[in-house]
Amino acid sequence: MTSLVLYEHPLSPYAQKCKIALYEKGVDFTAKIPTAIGTGQVDPDFLAASPRGEVPALVDGDFPVFDSTVILEYIEDRFPAPPLLPRDARLRAKARMIEDAMDTLYEPINWGLGELRWFKRAEGERARVIEARAAGQARDFYAWLERQLGDGPWFCGDSFGWADLSVIPYINGSTGLGIGPSVSSKLGQWQARANARLSVSKTAAAATESIQGMALVGEAVKQRLFKREYRDHRLEWMIRSGGLDVVLEGLKADTIRFSNEFK
Repeated sequence: MTSLVLYEHPLSPYAQKCKIALYEKGVDFTAKIPTAIGTGQVDPDFLAASPRGEVPALVDGDFPVFDSTVILEYIEDRFPAPPLLPRDARLRAKARMIEDAMDTLYEPINWGLGELRWFKRAEGERARVIEARAAGQARDFYAWLERQLGDGPWFCGDSFGWADLSVIPYINGSTGLGIGPSVSSKLGQWQARANARLSVSKTAAAATESIQGMALVGEAVKQRLFKREYRDHRLEWMIRSGGLDVVLEGLKADTIRFSNEFK
């Protein structure tokens, strides 16, 4: 028997990939959303598991694990069957590289669009310029992903695995934002295969349900009740995509936060 608790938010792609991995392995877990997540307030139990104050965090009995990649590695080591990483060393490296690219290079595209669409950081022409940059970056990334996919059904061979579960949360997120791949494209067909899996569909359904509550977050930011985390790759993306003023205005309004001081 296990007593796993996963601190998460349904819209977090980092948490989604960990949920998919647990579902794929048939491991029971309890999902918890940290108290007052996104406000900068402290949830002591969550902070004990995740000193950076970021989801996801996994607690296995009395053992906490933070960082989504480390959590995936822990899940793979702790519950080796069925394996999500291929046995071949090159394919294992490929899966990890795809995951890293999605987490650090692709994630801020969706996140940046969320800053505009949900949190109303920029509007009018300024928003249009940033959104156009995001759509172009996504198209370039889709071409790269199709090269990684090749002619196989999954990124690393004949089995759904680590690379696939690391990509699908982001592609589904982009589809919801209106910049997803064409359904007839190689990547679009892969997306349909991935979404047909129960592990993915359950995770995606929770995200869809959660997004219904995003209509009011823009006002919450204006009232300084909600602070968005601008960590490394997100900050870089917003600045190089034309949103330097967005960052400066957010800092001035105190509606931007960074990772917790590590204690």
